[in-house]
Amino acid sequence: MQVHSLCSNFIYAPQKRLPRLRNPFRRIREIPIGKVATYGQIARLIGRDKNARLVGCVLRHAADYGDYPCHRVVNTAGRLVPGWAAQADLLRDEGVELKDETHICLKRYQWIASF
Repeated sequence: MQVHSLCSNFIYAPQKRLPRLRNPFRRIREIPIGKVATYGQIARLIGRDKNARLVGCVLRHAADYGDYPCHRVVNTAGRLVPGWAAQADLLRDEGVELKDETHICLKRYQWIASF
């Protein structure tokens, strides 16, 4: 598996990080059914405020690390992942209504997490 250099140290050297920085998957598991979070929101929750792309990179490899509800993470506009049709189905199954084929309403479904 080839991993982009931006996320390789983050993924493969988690033991060198503080617990809250170590695992974005822990925060993703906290997203309740029927809610979504943004990549930037997860980045802030793990102490990497300006690294929303890093979160996306890590999530791209989530299947290598376990079973996580990554379908609950969207971009800052509420847009679903392009090319991942199952994401919309998974969110609908949890009661999240789509505004159109590719967007959800963040005002209605965004998870408000505590730091």
